[in-house]
Amino acid sequence: MEMIVMTLVVLIVLGALYLIPRSKNKGKAKGTNTSATSKTLKTYTQKEVSLHNKRDDCWIIVKGKVYDVTPYVEEHPGGDAILNNAGGDSTEGFYGPQHATRVFDMVDEFYVGDLKS
Repeated sequence: MEMIVMTLVVLIVLGALYLIPRSKNKGKAKGTNTSATSKTLKTYTQKEVSLHNKRDDCWIIVKGKVYDVTPYVEEHPGGDAILNNAGGDSTEGFYGPQHATRVFDMVDEFYVGDLKS
């Protein structure tokens, strides 16, 4: 009888872990503001953005907006293609035919500011 109760408890715990939604912050940069309207974000020069050009520190520019996509690099379906323009302007590649429309909504999660003109 004890074995059946223990088995049921374990199954309930495992079921709860499976059903509880995962963190909504998955894939988001720590400290990144996910809502551009909640506060004014910084502006960056091209030179500042260009320093973030590695797998473990990857920023991109898309249409004058700066994104810290570091947490997404490993998840990128196109593999290392995301690193082709790390630290630079990725607008052309971002709007290429390889991207589904959902990428346009996803990128907002990584927005850190605007490119200084």
